[in-house]
Amino acid sequence: MNLFDMNGPLMNALRTLANIFLCNLMFCLLSLPVFTVGASLTALYVCMQAILEEDEDDVIIKQFWNAFKENFRQATAIWLLCVLVFIFLGIYYLIILSLAGAAGKMYRISFFLMCIVFLFGFQYLFPMQARYRNTVKNTVKNAWLLSIAALPWTVLSILLAAGAVYISFFMDPASVNMSVFLWGMLGFGIVAYLNSFFFRRAFRLIDPAKMEVKSRAIPKEALFTDEEHRTTETFYQESAFSHPDWNRQRRKPGGNELANEMSGKKKE
Repeated sequence: MNLFDMNGPLMNALRTLANIFLCNLMFCLLSLPVFTVGASLTALYVCMQAILEEDEDDVIIKQFWNAFKENFRQATAIWLLCVLVFIFLGIYYLIILSLAGAAGKMYRISFFLMCIVFLFGFQYLFPMQARYRNTVKNTVKNAWLLSIAALPWTVLSILLAAGAVYISFFMDPASVNMSVFLWGMLGFGIVAYLNSFFFRRAFRLIDPAKMEVKSRAIPKEALFTDEEHRTTETFYQESAFSHPDWNRQRRKPGGNELANEMSGKKKE
């Protein structure tokens, strides 16, 4: 096989790296206003999942921008909720710093546990927003449910992000400037792309049928689902991330009552 074959593994790897670079650049630029971080992160995961499934658009920047616009309102609302939690945790930490003795130790433990619980659900908020149509309330609820149901993948995704941050900024403080440059070029995209491997495994708990496989019966092992995920007769996944309505099929009334309760009853 020719090493420089356009469909060969080398060129595919370079194409993937180029797309990750472009998405990373878009993420950094569109996150500058800070309040748009949620929409940018959602668009980043839309594109990373598309690249992983080899379903990205020819013009990845256009796909990123469309995902950013489509998810802007809801992803921003989720992000602002996260910012409120960050502020609360920051104030709580400043307060417990002034406490000493056994009481101070107990409050520090509680702070650590709250951070862990928040981080578990935070890992899935924007990947789920990128993948499913749902209300803010149900997206938040399902993110924490999934973080527990898919605990091994949750832990791996946290370790990946934490390890990347540690290697970049704490292992060698003298190379911080280079680390900032690399994160601005590829870092966020690479971490999101690698984490998408873990999230895809976790999402199989919500979508038990394999992607691109149709099943005539609703699988009983489904834990919870987005509100518009199932049709009357067919449960299926469409691997077409480039389409704005990927995995957002309409669901007619009826079917699994437990799924209805857990996913809400929003109507278009």
